[in-house]
Amino acid sequence: MTSQVLTPARSRLFASYRNLTLWTLQGWLAMFFAAAGYAKLTEPMANLVQLMNWPALVPSNMVRGLGVAEIVLAILLLAPVVSWKHGRPLMLTAAAGLLALETIMLAVHALGLEVGPAVTNAILIAMTVPVLWFRGREVR
Repeated sequence: MTSQVLTPARSRLFASYRNLTLWTLQGWLAMFFAAAGYAKLTEPMANLVQLMNWPALVPSNMVRGLGVAEIVLAILLLAPVVSWKHGRPLMLTAAAGLLALETIMLAVHALGLEVGPAVTNAILIAMTVPVLWFRGREVR
């Protein structure tokens, strides 16, 4: 069994690929949650109830508040674009908040036997975990 030692150049290349991948995931997550939050804020409750079952079970203010929270978390997920030093903690907090939200919604959709939204939440969790894990371990 041989071990391969990475040269400094190859190590920087792998770090660059990882950084690009994480920014891509962060962008996709931010776009998804900004759109989902916007829909929860602007769509009539009747349309939301037709699209998803759970808005019928909670007050409309909770649905609207969740929309605001999703938009804020989406923006904070991209906070390091403005300032890495100050934005990184905000981004980590947003990623943790989104992960909690996605996990709760996965359970809600799974218990409601809504396969499509449950699979969507599972995919979102699979996208958020690497962002939170690798961004949390970065040293800059």
